[in-house]
Amino acid sequence: MEKKYLRMLKGMAEAPGMPLDWSVYVVRCGDGSLYTGIAKDVADRIERHNAGKGAAYTRSRRPVLLLYSETGLTRSQALVREARIKSLPRNKKESLVLNNGDAADRARTRA
Repeated sequence: MEKKYLRMLKGMAEAPGMPLDWSVYVVRCGDGSLYTGIAKDVADRIERHNAGKGAAYTRSRRPVLLLYSETGLTRSQALVREARIKSLPRNKKESLVLNNGDAADRARTRA
């Protein structure tokens, strides 16, 4: 990802006074691929993915199963975190999910 874009997202994530009602999540699709997204209500979003009403990527890869989520983020923080997770190689995403996002993994992927 371009440094300019990451800088812009980081600045957005640090804006004070924003509500902390967003989450970032990772699901495993029916074909074994991983999909990362953000939502205010993760359970509802997973239902929408499984109903074929979610992202175009997951529509043809149902069912999806929630593997990982982080809560208590602003929308901007969630977008930044989503971009960081999406930029990880698959093995690092698998590690994040298997370790349930322990603090060390979160710190490494946020750096």
